[in-house]
Amino acid sequence: MVKVEKNYTYHKYLKHKELQFVITAVHDFGILHALQIIVFELCTECIEQDERKMNMYCMSKLWLKEGILGLALLILCVGVFAQESNPVQGGAEPEAVVKAAPPSGGSDFTVNNTWMMVATFLVFVMHLGFATLESGLTRAKNTVNILFKNSVIPAIGLLTYAAIGFQVMYPGEASWLIAKVFGMGGLGLPLPDGGETVAYNPGYTFWTDFLFQGMFAATAATIVSGAVAERIKLGSFLTFTVFYVALVYPVAGSWTWGGGWLAEHFNFKDFAGSTLVHSVGGWGALAGAIILGPRLGKYVNGKLRPIMGHNLPLAAIGVFLLWLGWFGFNGGSVLSAEPGAVSRVLVTTSLAASAAIVSAMFTAWVALKKPDLTMVLNGCLAGLVGITAGADVVTVGGAIWIGIVAGVIVVFSVLFFDRIKIDDPVGAISVHLICGVWGTLAVAFFSTDPGHTFLGQFVGVAAYGVFSFIAAFVLLSLIKAVMGLRVSEQEELRGLDIGEHGMEAYNGFQIFITQ
Repeated sequence: MVKVEKNYTYHKYLKHKELQFVITAVHDFGILHALQIIVFELCTECIEQDERKMNMYCMSKLWLKEGILGLALLILCVGVFAQESNPVQGGAEPEAVVKAAPPSGGSDFTVNNTWMMVATFLVFVMHLGFATLESGLTRAKNTVNILFKNSVIPAIGLLTYAAIGFQVMYPGEASWLIAKVFGMGGLGLPLPDGGETVAYNPGYTFWTDFLFQGMFAATAATIVSGAVAERIKLGSFLTFTVFYVALVYPVAGSWTWGGGWLAEHFNFKDFAGSTLVHSVGGWGALAGAIILGPRLGKYVNGKLRPIMGHNLPLAAIGVFLLWLGWFGFNGGSVLSAEPGAVSRVLVTTSLAASAAIVSAMFTAWVALKKPDLTMVLNGCLAGLVGITAGADVVTVGGAIWIGIVAGVIVVFSVLFFDRIKIDDPVGAISVHLICGVWGTLAVAFFSTDPGHTFLGQFVGVAAYGVFSFIAAFVLLSLIKAVMGLRVSEQEELRGLDIGEHGMEAYNGFQIFITQ
């Protein structure tokens, strides 16, 4: 690193201010050296300030100015790096550059694996989105309970998936115990030969593979949390989560992503999990809502009594966090950083969400006579869930139509479940189950691959529905018989924050009501 000193040569550049200063420094010294000059100039100006004048006002002006310099430098860096990576045609590339370039395979592997890790981080952020969305759409007296569940679910999901789930979901050709229906490659996470190199997969290492898939596994249980919110015992729900993530989800996933019978015999297409993740979670949510029954006060004398969420800004933040996370959810499912495939998936994903927002808005406006924010938020998620099955094989027009239909479906689905008295506080069943089914079947209509047939998609949807619903229903029934499933009436009225945790989310502002 070049040491920066305040001599005559540097001083002439320090006289230049703002953008002109940056342009001159970059032109004469290069990017890294220019950055050092800017830092030196910042420090020099700080020192020269009289200590008595270094109040918040002075500092804010100074950092604002230097922030402009830094932003300008960043823009210039992008341009310079672009020029350096694209030499002028006909010109000879510098010998040092040629020698420093890594082999194309190694470089590609590093880029692919890095993108997969970034996608994993984005999927992880989705758990924060679920936590804020569920908290916002429910009552204040249950906020601690909801945040607690959504904090523990990823931990349970990763641990159980590491212990058994990953080996069940991806057993390998030699480890199927029941003809492509159930297999098990072992226990834990034994590193295979070449697991940290391109020999494992051109797109990622063994560790990246596990972590990315583990984030998906935890999502299935998070979906259930929303539908059973405000009335389920904490211990009972966590017990359900352990078994659902460790066994039910991995077995279901092995049928398609693990090379099981649906992939082999029906060419079932579910790119990133409209059915494998969202519908599997949605079927569990439906089973839980049925067994638990509605919240107290939701249906009075045969009439629906809406129970409003306490914090719509929090719910809106959750939806935008989920949309952000979906870039990793779908974009990472390309399983490489191949530019064309990743960018196409991100475009179809965003367009489907946008189309669903607009269609849900108009549908709710007509059906409810008012533009309902909660319907728009769920419309966004409906479009994201719907496109997830075929984001890599549908056209732009197909993605928009999938989103439009999903936005309409989710509004009427929420109203339908309310009418038949299945209480779903956040609309999880409508978003994840119903729109997951729609998105999976839509692949047969909008896929550019003629090999994706309606029969294959329908068989997959039906198989996952039967297996997931029965498994969840039996599991919840056993837990109900052994541990109990629902909190007492007194605890439900007082709130699960006090009853289960002995604390409040909004200490000093809590208002207890009898609904």
